[in-house]
Amino acid sequence: MNRNPIEIFDTTLRDGTQGEGVTLSVKDKVRIAIRLDEFGMDFIEGGWPGSNPKDESFFKEIRKEKLHHSRICAFGSTARFPDKVLSDANLNLMLAAETSVVSIFGKAWKLHSELGLELDASENETLIYESIQYLKSEGRHVIFDAEHFFDGYKDDPEFALQMVKAAGKAEADTIVLCDTNGGSLPSEISDIVHVVKKKISAPLGVHAHNDSELAVSNTIAAVEAGVSHVQGTINGVGERCGNANLISIIPNMILKLGLKTVQKIDLTQLSSISHFVSEVMNFASDQRAAYVGRSAFAHKGGIHVSAVLKNSTMYEHIEPEIVGAQRRVLVSDLSGQSNIRYKASELDVRLNGDKTLTKKVVNRIKALEHAGYQFDGAEASFELILQEELGAFQPFFDVLDSRINVNYGENGHKHADAMLKVIVDGEVEHTIADGVGPVNALNLALKKALVRFYPEIKDVKLVDYKVRVLEERAGTESKVRVLAESSDGKESWSTVGVSENIIEASWQALRDSFNYRLYIKKKKNAHSRKVKGLAKPY
Repeated sequence: MNRNPIEIFDTTLRDGTQGEGVTLSVKDKVRIAIRLDEFGMDFIEGGWPGSNPKDESFFKEIRKEKLHHSRICAFGSTARFPDKVLSDANLNLMLAAETSVVSIFGKAWKLHSELGLELDASENETLIYESIQYLKSEGRHVIFDAEHFFDGYKDDPEFALQMVKAAGKAEADTIVLCDTNGGSLPSEISDIVHVVKKKISAPLGVHAHNDSELAVSNTIAAVEAGVSHVQGTINGVGERCGNANLISIIPNMILKLGLKTVQKIDLTQLSSISHFVSEVMNFASDQRAAYVGRSAFAHKGGIHVSAVLKNSTMYEHIEPEIVGAQRRVLVSDLSGQSNIRYKASELDVRLNGDKTLTKKVVNRIKALEHAGYQFDGAEASFELILQEELGAFQPFFDVLDSRINVNYGENGHKHADAMLKVIVDGEVEHTIADGVGPVNALNLALKKALVRFYPEIKDVKLVDYKVRVLEERAGTESKVRVLAESSDGKESWSTVGVSENIIEASWQALRDSFNYRLYIKKKKNAHSRKVKGLAKPY
């Protein structure tokens, strides 16, 4: 598609913050703005200076930063009354934000104009024209958001076109057609954009919401119909069901449609900026998000893995590195020998083409998954199994005895303690530890018992713990699966345990966690000694 470059307008800091559960401090907004600038956004809509003190503070703080690609934009509405534009508080607060770009919205749906503003068509048209003219006279680049345009057009085409024509007559730099309620279909978007392009000479944009799960599709349809300005948010955050997701839209435009953006977007940052914004907003990243999710390039079926190893295009629409993602091969009961060989290579484990060994590992994994284990979320446990089958791993400790007590006080306070008797190289260590619960007490007792022998585990912490009931019909006798994530502050790893006894399942996962940490440490030390042995003396 041979077209002029597309402008990318990010509204994460304005429309995105209207999403449920989204709360950003001024510092958070500045941090995100800096990353958006590094990524290559053309416009960053920072907020509505007339709505709250936080947004006013943001515009003051962002002026202190030197941005390299992006222009900061202040947002607001048209004036309240056509005859008081010059004194309108909202417009003047937008000007006070001192941004070179402003974005204002006006009503393009007759229903909103008559019922919400109590203005007839002529009065609303004047309101839009005079507001834009005032901002233009103050030297601003003006983006006009025709709010509810598509619903307004479907209700009364003449009225909706009258409003965007007024914006064009006022010399708005870009007129953005908004699917504010998110209820339009891509075919409707395409047809209406084609009509508007014949009526309006100003550059057109699109602003879509995701209430029908069509915001990305609707945006792409508008682009294909000829708009040159795209609005959206990182990860699609926003009011109700969210906004159009720029994390999907941008690579679709660049990689699928062959379009360029005004600023050169660095696609290799796509995954990192998605995860960064999720982290700042304190949201869990969507594992199945297109392009950037942890599962986006994850392969589980043995046939799929075998094909990917031969030619990745068989089951991948792009190379994951293009968007800063990674290919992952999962191990499960659906695995074949290709899965095992790939994971072994990933872990720098040499199988030397031993098909008997790989088949043995496959069969062991299938049997364990049939029993309830899950290794695509517990790769550390899988690596221990692989190394055990290779004869390269033996447990660093054994437990001779264990007891766990849980007591409830009169005030309902729960107290737990765990007693462990651990043997390491023939030496026995007997410890007791208190915890807020039985698993916490068990984890602390095991760490306490081992740290004398292995000081390197002092920083290991249990950072996540999940329990899944596998056989609900069995009631309290159900088998449970425990997934434990541990970290030493630098690296994280996940392990699994399965049992009808939740303490036993937890123990399995914790045992694997400490064994894995010790094994990796031993492996690194061995590698280091090998390198030093090969090094030339000075």
